[in-house]
Amino acid sequence: MEYVFTLKYQISNEDPDELIERLGAAGCDDALAGTGQIGRLALAFTRDARNAYTAILSALRDVKKALPDAKLIEVSPDLVGLTDVADMVGVSRQNMRKLMLGHGTRFPPPIHEGSAALWHLADVLGWLSEKANYEVDASLIETAISARQINIAKEARLMPSKRQSEIESVLN
Repeated sequence: MEYVFTLKYQISNEDPDELIERLGAAGCDDALAGTGQIGRLALAFTRDARNAYTAILSALRDVKKALPDAKLIEVSPDLVGLTDVADMVGVSRQNMRKLMLGHGTRFPPPIHEGSAALWHLADVLGWLSEKANYEVDASLIETAISARQINIAKEARLMPSKRQSEIESVLN
């Protein structure tokens, strides 16, 4: 099955053509590369694999072979606003806002609330599929779940294990 996802990296200032050559040689020929911002690289993959996690992990390994010093910023799709979700499921932003407001505490809570609220895409797509009876592409949900897991694991490496245990004890 094909999975669509994006890997975003911080990179050193290298020749973009050379980067693309190295990525292709390392197995990233199924990615569209974007180097529009200095020091950043976005790779939009369409990768065939038995599941989304395997697809993303294999892409991460291939990029690491080609660009060992690149620092992963984010795997997407993961963090989204209502407009992003609306675009993915084919409804208006207003419709998504109405769903959010109309279902109060039953709608997934955002992970950041402010002038621009953010959700984990997997939570909202799962809710739309299960509770609101929307047709949502299962591979998109699977990809969003895997992207979230990898992003969380990447950030968790920054947390000392003692603090992780302490925080875990108050969250449960």
